[in-house]
Amino acid sequence: MMEPPAAAAAACASCRRRPPLLLLCLLLAAHRLPPALGLYTVNAVYGDTITMPCRLEVPDGLMFGKWKYEMPNGSPVFIAFRSSTKRNVQYDDVPDYKDRLSLSENYTLSIKNARISDEKRFVCMLVTEDDVSEEPTIVKVFKQPSQPEILHQADFLETEKLQMLGECVARDSYPEGNVTWYKNGRVLQPVEEVVVINLQKIVDKSTGLFTMTSSLQYMPTKEDANAKFSCIVTYYGPSGQKTIQSEPVVFDVHYPTEKVTIQVLPQSSTIKEGDNITLKCSGNGNPPPQEFLFYIPGEAEGIRSSDTYIMTDVRRNATGEYKCSLTDKSMMDSTTITVHYLDLQLTPSGEVTKQIGEALPVSCTISSSRNATVFWIKDNTRMQTSPSFSSLQYQDAGNYICETTLQEVEGLKKRKTLKLIVEGKPQIKMTKKTNTNKMSKTIVCHVEGFPKPAVQWTVTGSGSIINKAKETKYVNGKFSSKIVIAPEENVTLTCIAENQLERTVTSLNVSAISIPEYDEPEDRNDDNSEKVNDQAKLIVGIVVGLLLAALVAGVVYWLYVKKSNDAKGKSEKAAAQNFPSLPRTASKHVDKDLGNIEENKKLEENNHKSET
Repeated sequence: MMEPPAAAAAACASCRRRPPLLLLCLLLAAHRLPPALGLYTVNAVYGDTITMPCRLEVPDGLMFGKWKYEMPNGSPVFIAFRSSTKRNVQYDDVPDYKDRLSLSENYTLSIKNARISDEKRFVCMLVTEDDVSEEPTIVKVFKQPSQPEILHQADFLETEKLQMLGECVARDSYPEGNVTWYKNGRVLQPVEEVVVINLQKIVDKSTGLFTMTSSLQYMPTKEDANAKFSCIVTYYGPSGQKTIQSEPVVFDVHYPTEKVTIQVLPQSSTIKEGDNITLKCSGNGNPPPQEFLFYIPGEAEGIRSSDTYIMTDVRRNATGEYKCSLTDKSMMDSTTITVHYLDLQLTPSGEVTKQIGEALPVSCTISSSRNATVFWIKDNTRMQTSPSFSSLQYQDAGNYICETTLQEVEGLKKRKTLKLIVEGKPQIKMTKKTNTNKMSKTIVCHVEGFPKPAVQWTVTGSGSIINKAKETKYVNGKFSSKIVIAPEENVTLTCIAENQLERTVTSLNVSAISIPEYDEPEDRNDDNSEKVNDQAKLIVGIVVGLLLAALVAGVVYWLYVKKSNDAKGKSEKAAAQNFPSLPRTASKHVDKDLGNIEENKKLEENNHKSET
């Protein structure tokens, strides 16, 4: 506690002689005390309760305690009183603090619903008969601002033009805060004619709270198309400096077109005849151009259209260079389109009827934008080579397909068909065979012709018709009709084959079953002809091999025999001189014993000489 000045001490001395005036003198002396150093500060949040303890030790002989605050001009305003003896509390009639004050037994003062106007110097006073003690407290009130908002936003931004982007507004702050603008998380610093920032602070007289408004004028570039703008308010609270950030805002940035691009849709590497093509032209400006000029091959002037131009069912003459430009022709782009094609010409085609043995040249001609693959199909089976007919046979008949494709162009293929019909008059060959049981004979009528001939069996002489014939499968214009008979006498059978071209008749004499005769072999079925040919080739090969082996063996044996004959010849001459009267029969006996013809001839010559 500080000592009172001399005037105050004199006043106190006179007061002691008059006890009723003692309290008033002490209060006046306390009012004249100078401010204390190292003041205690209480930080409060706006709207909360302010709690200020009386930081004095309660002295002996305490009469009462009081709280006051000081006006800006230094004059005191008493607001609360508490007696130490009667323990009653009295609050002064101060409108700003009506129903807001509470003074506890330890003389702690509480103020509800803190306001900006509560930011004052409050003083706690403890009074005894002899002295008055005081301890001041400074109250500071803080209010966090609302989250800042970017208001009055521009509808869009234009490059190369300084314009108002928006205003960042933060309300109800105490003390006042500061506003900073950011772009993509980086501080926007003021730049003349590019970034212009103005900050305005307005205080509400009724509440004492501040509203900060910061306007931003900005000249954007093309790169700001997706930039995020935000603002941050920096303010002070009970615990120090803090910040609040606004929600980011993205602006539509308008900039002029600098490049035109033409595209072909769908984006396929190959286009074929019959396809639909869409040309799309675009500019890189914002907003993009809505109209363009399209330049088509063969057209002198550009065609005005939206950003697309459609061509349907394109032909090969659509191949060429296509262009598009802005309507003022200031910018242009081009692309080349190749329409792939594939033509196939089959000669002859369709249904063709020829006679057996005739020649038929066939050609499949291809014309295409790229190398094409050609193959033939006959009766659903792919052929290894192209068909060629120098002499038509029945097996040549069928459905032929010439098909071609461009492998590099999906879906581009062509095919044409040839239905070849080979006709022929009926040809007949009859055979007979005695069955193994020797009780019957099988007579076969081998028939060729197309259309398929109808076959009828008759007995010559009687003219009776045989209906119990069996037919084989009709393959490649050939089939067989077979009957089994057991004739008791010689008969003549007639086979009649007839189609739309001709009627052919052939007869065959058949002996009675009891008379042996030469049986003619049956013709093999065409289905087995290839197998038979293969077997025949195998047999011929084996026979030729055996003949060659025999020939070699024969030559070796002949050389051996010749050498042996030379030696035997000398011995035989000597024998002839010793036995000149050898009968002829002996030579026959020798002939039988010796198997060599050459030796027999020499022996006979020697014998003949000796007889002579």
